[in-house]
Amino acid sequence: MGDQNRPEWTDPEKEENFTTTYMPGLKSKHDGMEQTNRKRFQKKDNAELDIQEIAAKLVGGNRIALSKAITLIESNAKDHYQKAQELLTYLLPLAVPSIRIGITGVPGAGKSTFIEAFGILLCEMGYKVAVLAVDPSSTVTGGSILGDKTRMENLARHPNAFIRPSPSGGTLGGVHRKTRETVIACEAAGYDVLLIETVGVGQSEVMVRGMVDFFMLLALTGAGDELQGMKKGIMELADAIVINKADGENVTLARKTCREYNQILHFLLPATKGWQTRAFTCSALHGTGLEALWSVIQKFKEKGEESGVFTERRHLQEKEWLYSMIREKLENAFFDHPGVKRILPSLQASVIKGDVPVSKAVDSLFQEFQQNKPEV
Repeated sequence: MGDQNRPEWTDPEKEENFTTTYMPGLKSKHDGMEQTNRKRFQKKDNAELDIQEIAAKLVGGNRIALSKAITLIESNAKDHYQKAQELLTYLLPLAVPSIRIGITGVPGAGKSTFIEAFGILLCEMGYKVAVLAVDPSSTVTGGSILGDKTRMENLARHPNAFIRPSPSGGTLGGVHRKTRETVIACEAAGYDVLLIETVGVGQSEVMVRGMVDFFMLLALTGAGDELQGMKKGIMELADAIVINKADGENVTLARKTCREYNQILHFLLPATKGWQTRAFTCSALHGTGLEALWSVIQKFKEKGEESGVFTERRHLQEKEWLYSMIREKLENAFFDHPGVKRILPSLQASVIKGDVPVSKAVDSLFQEFQQNKPEV
């Protein structure tokens, strides 16, 4: 347009006066601001991370490197799996001997308060403590919804402690399927006491028993735990039962509950050969009974190492880990098979309608799977 004082929507043949004028904009590829050679920040993808660099920093005690390693291990992305296995292969020989302690209990038993008080006690003794708090998963996002790191503020700030909340991912028993590999990473980072907290109580907690050395059940007074104890169940897996919140007016009742548990335990087979499971009282709020409990755990380890039970249990756990990984890999390969994906929806619909027996549908799926075996 020729006249810069006239808007372009006006009639050029008419004589009109305007109180404002305008200047046309400059044609440019940038926003008018002075350009700079400064590079833009881009977040580095986990797949591009240098495994050797992460491993070296992790072994040196860098908690950020440990967090990155666990994030890589927990990733479900296929391209991250090989990276994680490469990292674990490097870390496995560097893992320090540790005592792995599983902690479970009914909601409200004070697991987080207990772990924080117990963890701080051990940190002050000079131990390096890693807490793997397996939270329930959100059914919407799949993420952790309890936030143990925010509930253990004092322990999280301690230089000898590391807390890693992880979503359970709906895994039976509330144990994240990658927890075993996370244990290796923590041990390679120098943590010699591992506390693994699970989301609840039930027969499925046998999965926790299968990855720890010492299994602890936190119980309450007057919450129906005594009746649950009579049904055995979880008590058959525990190496110690801890009656928490034994403080204030609750001390007398806690001691009574402790005696009742010990009477029940007398008639049960011990969870660990050569070890008699017993009940104890403590107050995580006031820190009473925690040192005595740690002495019990140390005695358990010493006795187990002398008898060979400690090493035998570790070997059995490694064997179970091997078979569980085989089952997981086969299951993934089965459902990822193109043929299975193709016929599964129709077979599923037929089974629901009652047109095809379940066993016949399964046979058809496996026949399809075996005809064109995928690379596992």
